[in-house]
This record gives sequence, C-alpha cells and structure tokens, in this order.
Amino acid sequence: MRNDAVWQARVDLAAAYRLAAIHGLNEGVDNHLTLLVPGTTDRFLLIPFGTHWSEVRASSLLIVDLDGRILEGEGIAEDTAFFIHGRLHRAYPEWACIMHTHMPYTLALNLIEDGRIEPNNQNALRFTDRIAFDDTYTGLAFDNSEGDRLARALNGKSILMMRHHGALVCGRSVAEAYDDLYFLERACMTQVLAMSTGRPLKKLSTDIVRETSNQIAGLNQMNAAGIHFSALKRLLDRDQPDYKE
Repeated sequence: MRNDAVWQARVDLAAAYRLAAIHGLNEGVDNHLTLLVPGTTDRFLLIPFGTHWSEVRASSLLIVDLDGRILEGEGIAEDTAFFIHGRLHRAYPEWACIMHTHMPYTLALNLIEDGRIEPNNQNALRFTDRIAFDDTYTGLAFDNSEGDRLARALNGKSILMMRHHGALVCGRSVAEAYDDLYFLERACMTQVLAMSTGRPLKKLSTDIVRETSNQIAGLNQMNAAGIHFSALKRLLDRDQPDYKE
C-alpha cells in the first residue's frame, strides 16, 4: 500500500524542482533540493544525478540515507548531496527541507566585497535576523568536513549566504523553504539592479525595518508560504501535470 504522506512529500519536492526551473533558480543539473522522508530523520528524498529539474517526477526521486546509500529508486546519488545535505540534515533534523542553489542574483551579491542583503526593500525585510554568512569559500564539497563546516556556519539560522558559491535555505516544509528561496532571489535581484545604477541605496529607518519584519513574521504564522506554494502548484497542475506522476 502506498504511504500517502511519503507520496505527498514526493509530489511537493518534485513541484519545487519544476518551479525552480521555471523561476530560473537552477543551474544545469547541479545542486539539490532535499526533503526528509516523513516520519524519519535518517533518510531523505533526492534527485537522481543527471536529471534536469524541469523533468523531475514524484516517482523519479530517490530515497537515500544520510551516508549515501540508495534505499529506493533508480539512478545515481551524487556525492555532494551527502557531503552538504546529508551533514546538514544530520545536524538540523528540525529542518525537513534543505535547498541549495547557485541562483544568479543571490550569487552575484555573494561576489561583492562585504555583500549583504540591505534592509531597504520589503522583500529584504522578510530576512531580518534570519541569515547567517559563510565568508570562507573552500572549494567543492568533496568530503563530510565541508558539510560540517557549513552546518557550523549556519549556526541555527534558516538561511546561509555562501561567499563565492550560492545559498542554502532550510525550512520545516517544502512550501516554507521554497517561499524563502523564491523571495531571497527576488530581494537580491532588486538590490543588485539598484546597485547597478551607481546611485546610493536609500535606507529605511530601524523602526520601520523592525515593525515591517514583525508584520511579515505574522503573515508567516498564517501559512502565507503554504498559500503561495499551493498557488504555484496549481500552475503546474495546469501546464506540467506530469510532475505528480
């Protein structure tokens, strides 16, 4: 008998991969979006290496353990998924979903000396006090020590800006993580575009930053991320329904 919770997890993660491709957040066949199998903390769903994000189906996702063994499904489980995601899922089991991308505007901001998201647009205020920064790029993630280093850099936050590399976004659900991934790129895009004018950025007052951040946090308590993700899945249902297969 099919486990409906596990199947829904597959559907949601497949949707996130498809949506990331639509929104330009993917890079070739690299990077990973992973999700703990419901009811477990020692195994997660993973895309088979070589699959383009635009062609992911719920049934095509692998189930793997934290050490890189394939427990269910066919295909290759790429090593960096375990050196990064496996170690992070081990360190932070409360974050069911972990998304790592090289999305362009977020990466662009991470290439600037002392690049930080400035609290000067509404999307940026979603991330007040929620971002950790890894300013020490060490090359490709070829062993567990790199994942452990990233886990320490995350330091209990849900988002990690990775110098010269990209970003990590963590959430309690696919909807929560994808909502942050989407708006993180939008916040970075707006800032990079504004910076490209060569004009100084207009700052907001500390009081407005704090008040608006609290207002946004209140909306999140009303499942704004889930509502957004459901709307996005309806678009997939209309245009790419095979993601559910």
